[in-house]
Amino acid sequence: MRNTPMNREQLFHWINEVSFAVNDITLYLDTHPEDEEAISYFNHYSEMRRKALRTYEEHYGPLTIDTASPTGNWCWATQKWPWEGGNC
Repeated sequence: MRNTPMNREQLFHWINEVSFAVNDITLYLDTHPEDEEAISYFNHYSEMRRKALRTYEEHYGPLTIDTASPTGNWCWATQKWPWEGGNC
C-alpha cells in the first residue's frame, strides 16, 4: 500500500486499482499457469489487496465478504455503501 495515509475515497480507489491488477493477472495465469514472474506479480498484488481491504474494514466497515467478521459488528444492512451519498 502507499506510504502516506489515505482517506476513505483514496483507499477505495486504491482497492479498485489493485483489484483490477489481481483480476487482470488472473486471466493471464489461466493461459500461462507456469509463468513464475506472473505468479509473483499475482502474489504481490493479492497481498496488497488483502491489506487494503483490512485497512478499509478497520476504519469504515467491511467492503467485501473477505473482511467481514462474523464475531464483529455485522453492519452490512446499516452502513452506507461507498457509492451512496458521496461517502467514498
